[in-house]
Amino acid sequence: MVWTGVKPGVYDNWEDCKANILGFEGAQYKSFPDKNSADAAFRDNPWQHIGKKAKDKTSQPLPKGIIKNSLSVDASSLGNPGIMEYRGVRTGSGDEIFRMGPYRDGNNNIGEFLAIVHGLALLKKQGLHQMPIYSDSKTAMSWVRNKKVNSNLVRTPRNAIIFELVERALSWLNTNTYRNPILKWDTPVWGEIPADFGRK
Repeated sequence: MVWTGVKPGVYDNWEDCKANILGFEGAQYKSFPDKNSADAAFRDNPWQHIGKKAKDKTSQPLPKGIIKNSLSVDASSLGNPGIMEYRGVRTGSGDEIFRMGPYRDGNNNIGEFLAIVHGLALLKKQGLHQMPIYSDSKTAMSWVRNKKVNSNLVRTPRNAIIFELVERALSWLNTNTYRNPILKWDTPVWGEIPADFGRK
């Protein structure tokens, strides 16, 4: 459903929802398990729902070996290129800390890279210099480590903002130091990373 977009309302498929948020600055939207839940949420303030994990009585605690006091980041790209967004959540609780996008004509690797750097900058600003960051993208982790983005994404007027964000992220990496460990999320063993958008 879409709270803020071209035409706010409850939609029963992603394509209709996408058409009403694509390119709309400040779009607010979220998926719900059923129409009744979406109808009820549509009448609420969006921030009562955005960034909140659905309560699931069957949810299990995090698998052994995961550092709960950490930040998990992930990105979603519907197409390559496609609508891209990224976010960071508290690993232990799933509470959303930041969410950026949607941006047009992006890709998943760039979103994953931006999410890690966004997380590093945020944790440094908050003085959380030792808090680990989990990512499930080896590519993005290597780009951060090497301070270099190796992407074949073509720059166009539609995605210029993404390239500006990448340039800012690289500038931050080249002018800042950080001590936060960047850890690989072990998806085959642990399941999807807590920041996953659930659109697979």
